[in-house]
Amino acid sequence: MASSAGLRELQRDLENKANDLSKLQKDISKNHQIRKKYTIQLGENELVLKELDLLNEDANVYKLIGPVLVKQDMAEANANVKKRIEYISAELKRLDSTLQDLEDKQNNKKETILKLQQKIQSLQAGKGKA
Repeated sequence: MASSAGLRELQRDLENKANDLSKLQKDISKNHQIRKKYTIQLGENELVLKELDLLNEDANVYKLIGPVLVKQDMAEANANVKKRIEYISAELKRLDSTLQDLEDKQNNKKETILKLQQKIQSLQAGKGKA
């Protein structure tokens, strides 16, 4: 009798841990999506920086603000793009560390779930023999 109550408790615990694992996997997926977006933005900004480097110092540079193109100083445009690249790179580093942390937690949860499943199986096998 006591072993079946213990078994139910273990199964509830397993279910909770499986739900936690599912949440972690969703967070990892979200992190990948955000990271992908930032990686694309980084590539675009690096391309813009290369294009700005190709221009002459006296070339006209325009910035799109809403529906209007506004003339912008070349040095200011360069500085803005570099600052954006710096920000995006910092965000990518932050996302990488968060992803590493999430993956570590996910691996720990998987190990815990596996141990619980083995415990449940051994209890069930013991119960079947009795």
